[in-house]
Amino acid sequence: MKIQPIVILLIAATLGWTLYNANRDGRQDDTQALHVLAGSELKDIEPLLPQLEKETGVRLKLDYTGTLDGAEQIAQAGPQGGARYPLAWFSHAKYLELLESARGRIVAREKIGLSPVIIGVRQSLAQRWGWDRTPPSWSDLAARAASGELRYAMTNPTSSNTGFSALIALIAALSSDPENFTLSEAQQGTVKDFFKGQRLTAGSSGWLAEAYVRDQDRLDGLINYESILLQMNRSGQLREPLTLIYPREGVVTADYPLLLLDAGKRAEYDKVIAWLRRPEIQERLMRETDRRPILPSVALEPRFTARSLIELPFPGQRSVVDRILTAYLDEQRIPAHAYFVIDLSGSMRGEGIAALKTALLNLMGGDTSLTGQFARFRAREELSFVPFRDRVEPPVEMTIGSGADTETSLKQARDFAQGLDPTGGTAIYSALTEAYARIQQAQGQQPDHYYSIVLMTDGMNTAGIDLDQFIAYYRGLPEATRAVKIFPILFGEADTVAMQKLAEMTGGKVFDGNKNLAAAFKAIRGYQ
Repeated sequence: MKIQPIVILLIAATLGWTLYNANRDGRQDDTQALHVLAGSELKDIEPLLPQLEKETGVRLKLDYTGTLDGAEQIAQAGPQGGARYPLAWFSHAKYLELLESARGRIVAREKIGLSPVIIGVRQSLAQRWGWDRTPPSWSDLAARAASGELRYAMTNPTSSNTGFSALIALIAALSSDPENFTLSEAQQGTVKDFFKGQRLTAGSSGWLAEAYVRDQDRLDGLINYESILLQMNRSGQLREPLTLIYPREGVVTADYPLLLLDAGKRAEYDKVIAWLRRPEIQERLMRETDRRPILPSVALEPRFTARSLIELPFPGQRSVVDRILTAYLDEQRIPAHAYFVIDLSGSMRGEGIAALKTALLNLMGGDTSLTGQFARFRAREELSFVPFRDRVEPPVEMTIGSGADTETSLKQARDFAQGLDPTGGTAIYSALTEAYARIQQAQGQQPDHYYSIVLMTDGMNTAGIDLDQFIAYYRGLPEATRAVKIFPILFGEADTVAMQKLAEMTGGKVFDGNKNLAAAFKAIRGYQ
């Protein structure tokens, strides 16, 4: 049958319209979009973007990163840095504005919503302690944590804004020096008491909430955005609801400023701001994301039980913030013990071993960037390297010293990394068994340390026990040892399905190291 020309035209037109809509509605073509460097907690904004585009003609494409990572990217971008990211959108811009090289790049900023960083505590405990009636102080929280009664989850302050904001709030509440945020010896003791209760860390607020749901029987609460805690209580995933606690000295509140970095995009920016601050959109943001409206004219819904917020001061100098972060890492948090199970099979020869050495050396002081300095191995941290080929090599153990001893410890670590030499097969699960056996033994001597496993492999298991045998071994471990998470890094021809299964079984998270192995190792530091 001969197809008439008009039919061909109709088919072509229909196909063209379908492809246009697929690109438009599926966001497959982002060449015309304004790229926004955004905090990962803003993923819940994405459902609003189609309406934003329809009503303003401006398409936004959010590219996610951590708070300090984003600040560093903007600071390092230079005068031409606005080409890729004309806009930035984080939970707050306080630290960014302390970076001199970044502050000058902000052309305009407008707050979009509010969400304080608070702590959610299991309802039965909050009622027992009277916190549902009278808000506790930050010192009260520290006392319960020190006694072992309050075991909580909090993100790493150098990776995620919720941990960062909680740390700043704690120091601000305790310090009698609001300018320098210095602490007396007794106040420093209270900070250490507070972090005795931290039993779970993470590099992002969203992952922390998911991990809390998995580990809720081992935890008593978590620090997060008010918005996330409200969503968790409605999710149906909690066996016991969380009572939202607003410490009586105050909190640090995220105000989600949308930042203009490229003056040439001012017209589009103004359209976006005007749309986001419309009363009906502010109401939708409150309804769908549980953030408080920035407009006083938009009434708070009843679920926001704390009708007003006490805002604690934020340091006015970067040096003060950096000192607070360094003290947390080196002195205040529970000491960490990280196990690095690393593939030295023959397939790692060449580019693979070079990338692995670079990644490890960066954590040993080689990365001198802002975030690299915070991500490196820290004082008091214990490290166990478990190399494997077709068999497990003797593990290498070391502890990073404090003060003048730190550099000596890091040099020892660098000497180890430089000497890595790949050959032989791939005994992944035998190496993991060795790591868990050593963790079980270490927990008997240091039960309060925070343990984690990083697995880096570029292939599939070819020697030693198989995955099923490892799973059987893992399930027979004590509960405390099973709670230690595996963070696999995919590299080369790694078995993606098996690595995902390991992460899901242990409560960990898979990282892709194929584009940048060093970046994957660095990102995992937020979870250790």
